[in-house]
Amino acid sequence: MSERAEILRRLGEAAVWDVLVIGGGATGLGAAVEAASRGYKTVLIERADFAKGTSSRSTKLVHGGVRYLEQMNITLVMDALRERGLMLANAPHLVHDLSFVVPIFGLLDLPYYGLGLKVYELLSGKLSLGPSRMLSQKETLALLPGVRREGLRGGVLYHDGQFDDARYAVSLMRTLEELGGIAINYVEATGLIERNGKLVGVRARDVESDAGFDLQAKVVINATGVFTEQVLAMDDDRETLLSVSQGTHFVLPPSFLASEHAMMIPKTSDGRVLFAIPWHGATVVGTTDEAVERSSTEPRAMASERSFLMEHIGKYMGRRPQAEEILSVWSGLRPLVRKGGGATSKLSRDHTILVRPSGLVTVTGGKWTTYRRMGEDTINRAAEVGGLRREPSRTASLRLHGWTRDVAANESERVYGSDLAQLQELSASDPALDAPLHPQLPYKMREVVWAVRHEMARTVEDVLARRTRALFLNAKAALEAASAVADVLARELGRSETWKLRDLEAFSVVAHGYIYEEA
Repeated sequence: MSERAEILRRLGEAAVWDVLVIGGGATGLGAAVEAASRGYKTVLIERADFAKGTSSRSTKLVHGGVRYLEQMNITLVMDALRERGLMLANAPHLVHDLSFVVPIFGLLDLPYYGLGLKVYELLSGKLSLGPSRMLSQKETLALLPGVRREGLRGGVLYHDGQFDDARYAVSLMRTLEELGGIAINYVEATGLIERNGKLVGVRARDVESDAGFDLQAKVVINATGVFTEQVLAMDDDRETLLSVSQGTHFVLPPSFLASEHAMMIPKTSDGRVLFAIPWHGATVVGTTDEAVERSSTEPRAMASERSFLMEHIGKYMGRRPQAEEILSVWSGLRPLVRKGGGATSKLSRDHTILVRPSGLVTVTGGKWTTYRRMGEDTINRAAEVGGLRREPSRTASLRLHGWTRDVAANESERVYGSDLAQLQELSASDPALDAPLHPQLPYKMREVVWAVRHEMARTVEDVLARRTRALFLNAKAALEAASAVADVLARELGRSETWKLRDLEAFSVVAHGYIYEEA
């Protein structure tokens, strides 16, 4: 019996779960880990793959939010800075310190941002990652060789956190399993089960087999991000709760930044924040903040976003990239809770918890950095709704799967943490698995096998987008690697040639959306 078949069997045999979570992104996984760590019998279902949506498309920062400090949202900043410190302590293989340089062009901006970032540092207290300091023009150019020289007056250096978002989600999924919970991807919630006006479970469907089944639970949590309203509609709540904002990133060759330090532009011409960040040997530039009317599983960059990024890369990094230099372009959607009108960039990144008369608990909003706090708050409320025994939160000091201080220097290997030795043993047992996935990608074939055997990868996209980050780093290279990945998947999963061709076609459709094409 396959691992997936065994999980489905366990789902079918379970009588009543304490906690059932719908949604396998940062919010859902965080809530499920929180519940399982308290000893609650916990199951999580995700209709696509873990972190398929917003949770794999962040700017890869674990941060308090300099912009929120400027907006005087001190509580959010302090909470996020504390959570940043906990993420670094509990997952040092996935989160690390990154120094940022703010290039200064305005006469009064050096003391303004110098003071502001010193306050940012002080707010983190004992969990500070390092001191901020003002830089001369010469020092700024030494740290950011690619920055525009014209009008440069100096800079400010400060510290924040960086992580691999999808790999962090995978680690949360495996942590949930180690705590005795169950997580399964490609299982969709198709409806809610109510009895006498109270929610008692979920109707579910295995996307792969199309088999339907019921899951009963004392409390159900809706943690579906930008699709929150779809689940609320199952409970006859059709109120518009969210404003959805889109953020788009370009991935460029490392020569554009030419530094191990990140660059932060605190205020662009339209008041946004722009980052250029070294990540897995490339440079990630973003993000935008554009309101969109509806949510989609594969959002695409709008012309206005592409124009914005092109303009500001040229303005601050010396020149605009050629089309062939944009290795990948990807977009993510943010679920922002409506609180009046105005631009989405002004809406709060705080989370909101709602409880319907049926007992459906919904958590939405928030940001990756505060996922653990969101989970804690959600389970506190869910335990009351479900009549569960009171248990304290334990996640502030819970080490995640793969925890180790002995991290690899290679960023693509570092994310495996304490699993790295076992991953490397795959190459020892089969030298063919030591072959590169692609000459332009930092991965090996062994990671495909590992993803299937240990991380619930089911498709080519799962492997190339979220178990490795190939699609986000270089879309054309990922497309070229897809056939070899499909061969390994078919062998490991016992799939047919027909399945392989169908999965390759599905991946091709998705991947072409990550390739930059001039309008």
